[in-house]
Amino acid sequence: MGGNAMSNILYDLPGPRARARNLVIGVVTAVAVVAVAVYVVSRFIATDQFSTLRTTQFQYTAVQQELANGLLATLKAAAIATVLALVFGAVFAAARLSDHAVIRVPAAWIVELFRAIPLLILIFFFYYVPLQYKMHLPTLWALVFGLTLYNGSVLAEIFRAGILAVPRGQSEAAYAIGLRKSQVMTSVLLPQAVRAMLPAIVSQLVVLLKDTALGFIITYPELLYVAKQIGGRGSFDFPYVVSYLVVAAIYIGICGALSAFAYWLQKRMGRSRRTAAKPVPVDQGNASTAGATV
Repeated sequence: MGGNAMSNILYDLPGPRARARNLVIGVVTAVAVVAVAVYVVSRFIATDQFSTLRTTQFQYTAVQQELANGLLATLKAAAIATVLALVFGAVFAAARLSDHAVIRVPAAWIVELFRAIPLLILIFFFYYVPLQYKMHLPTLWALVFGLTLYNGSVLAEIFRAGILAVPRGQSEAAYAIGLRKSQVMTSVLLPQAVRAMLPAIVSQLVVLLKDTALGFIITYPELLYVAKQIGGRGSFDFPYVVSYLVVAAIYIGICGALSAFAYWLQKRMGRSRRTAAKPVPVDQGNASTAGATV
């Protein structure tokens, strides 16, 4: 009842004409998407993109091993960059929330700077600048550093917004019982903020995982780089379409698994929170006896 009343306050429920219009728009959009998909697939078939010659190499163990190696390289770069980006985000979010301007202002400038620079430029910077000084930075780390700075800056804003969204009374109560600011942050604010931030964090980590594909520009042997090599083989009639579709399916599977894990984790955290909030049952007999004794 309360939810319906709140919905009526926030926005007007659509009337019969609006519902009919929305239904028509939805149907037209769905039909258009299906029509485009059918056209694309028909063009692939008409140009013989799925011929036996173009698909047969994926049955070879060597090609499957190439894809596996590309997947491992992608996951390796994503895993390292995820850890570093989360640390970067947590540190700079805390710095932006500092009471001292000498810490808060530089942290804000750094976060805004790396959020504004395109990721590809960061990757190029870490790859080409060392070469100018006769140094060699492995392509893995050029990619990881770029991913860390860009995604870490975005995560810093997510963390900061999540912490600020916690009701102020929570921190005031913690200070009232004598906790230091670091204790308030780690024991009171962060555990509550993480629950609200989790969808946004996972979304950004999915973006980070997909951005590892930019590593092919600097010849890092991730999935897209491997797909380009497989697709460029003239002996199999240049199966680029098949190669890229295979890699796209792998990315979809990984991102879907990550989103499903985040959904499960969020539900588990919510369930544990409700369990912890349940009142402790009181034995009525003992309570009555205790009351009579007093």
